[in-house]
This record gives sequence, C-alpha cells and structure tokens, in this order.
Amino acid sequence: MTQVPCHSRCDLTSCVAGAAFLAAVASAGMLAGFSSTLALAKKKSPDWFDKGVVSTAAAPESGASLALRALGRGSVFACCGVGLLSAAVWKLLGVHTLVEFRQKMQSILPSIPKSAEAGSEPVDWDSVFKSK
Repeated sequence: MTQVPCHSRCDLTSCVAGAAFLAAVASAGMLAGFSSTLALAKKKSPDWFDKGVVSTAAAPESGASLALRALGRGSVFACCGVGLLSAAVWKLLGVHTLVEFRQKMQSILPSIPKSAEAGSEPVDWDSVFKSK
C-alpha cells in the first residue's frame, strides 16, 4: 500500500476553512430559497397557508409536518444514493486512496490543454477529446 504524504498544518487549516465557507454559503442559499418559497405561498393564498400549518380533524397531519417528513426522507435517500454511487465507482475502479483515484481518472478522462491566453486561438476539439 502506498503512503500518502502528510500535509502541513496550513493546508489542513485552509481546507477546513474552505469547507466551512462552502457549507455556510450552501446553508444560506437553502435558507433563502426555502423562506422565499414560504413567503410566496403565504402571499398567494394566506387562508390555505394557515390551514396547512395546523392540523385539523379533516387532515390529522399538518402540511408543515408532512413537508418536514418528506424533506427528511428525501435528504436521507439523496445522501445514501450519492454515497452508494461513490462507493460503487470507487470499487469498480479498484483504488484504495484518493491519490490512486486521481491518477486513475487522469488516465481515463481526456486532458484539457492549458493555453497562455484564453480565446487567443480556437480550440482543437479533436485533440481535447482524443483518448490516451
């Protein structure tokens, strides 16, 4: 088994800070989208919105609790599905570390040429998608 070189403390700190930033931005986006959708629903039909917030005899479960249950189940299914797909690709490629995964993907996928100036010369798409 190959050993992965140790990363410096600065690299680890920047990775954690980057992950925290991405998580904060994603959370803020989800919260803004959810709250704007709720505000729009309440603005369009306030009577139906109020009926969906509390449970009644006709509907023993409120719309909010039904939506939260669906959101929870959907989140679990999405996370498990992505995890299962990732594990299947990992096992099918037969890799054991992220370094091996990167090397395997570089050997499979075509390389993208780097040019000095973007847009200075037309891209030769045949060379970009040529297999190795």
